[in-house]
Amino acid sequence: MVTIQATYEGDLCCTAVHEPSQHTIQTDAPKDNMGMGRYFSPTDLVATAVATCILTTLGIVAKRRGIDLKGVRATAGKHMNAEPRRIGRLPVDVTVEGTYSDKEKLILERAAHTCPVHKSLHPDIDAPITFHWAT
Repeated sequence: MVTIQATYEGDLCCTAVHEPSQHTIQTDAPKDNMGMGRYFSPTDLVATAVATCILTTLGIVAKRRGIDLKGVRATAGKHMNAEPRRIGRLPVDVTVEGTYSDKEKLILERAAHTCPVHKSLHPDIDAPITFHWAT
């Protein structure tokens, strides 16, 4: 189990400490929800978690199979719903440069959908994963 210790600092900001590493992050409410947008918002961190989890999952699969994926990029777009205020859409675009066989592409595309964060999203969130294979 990993523990995150979060503290409300006031002015809609929080500080979170990752206990195993003691690294910290700060959050702020977004400008469209009474905040100043100085840091990632909590919902921004959800989008960040999906993008980085997909890349990490791809990295694990690639490492096991001897596939070089260095430089692969993921872009997550976070779209909020107004009523109720929540994430409504979270599309992720994965850009892969280099030459890969059809089998490798299929393996990697399937692996992306096994990302634990993506699999943990509420089913009402539209969260497509689209691969862009650049050569």
